[in-house]
Amino acid sequence: MPTTDLTTKRRATWFVTALVATIMFGAPVQPAMAEGEPLDGAGIKSLVTGKRIYLATPMGGELPLYYRANGKVDGTGEAIGLGKYLKPKDSGRWWVSNNRLCQKWQEWYDGRTFCFKLNRISSTKVYWMRDDGTSGISRVGR
Repeated sequence: MPTTDLTTKRRATWFVTALVATIMFGAPVQPAMAEGEPLDGAGIKSLVTGKRIYLATPMGGELPLYYRANGKVDGTGEAIGLGKYLKPKDSGRWWVSNNRLCQKWQEWYDGRTFCFKLNRISSTKVYWMRDDGTSGISRVGR
């Protein structure tokens, strides 16, 4: 592969990584928005099992994640154009550990495991904070 093609590929990879991070992790949340009821393991299971959780994206739109009762999680970024940059759909597994929602995707995030603390803001909104400090707001659907 010529050097220019390699440089272009590296730039495209960086762009895709930055875009996915923005879409998947959202923008920082102000401390006042982070208030709410912290959820324990049972509360987390009750909140997500069999439901779609919609992650708000800074660019507008929502990224739906479906948490199945069997521990499988499915996600699709097709509605927000994620397919232009990488695999638009992925699946993985989810579980609760130490009062945190953990998930591991097959391809997204290079298959790394991430865990999240969840606070219920209202019956349909949840504040989340990932174990690396990244945070955001999600909408709870059916």
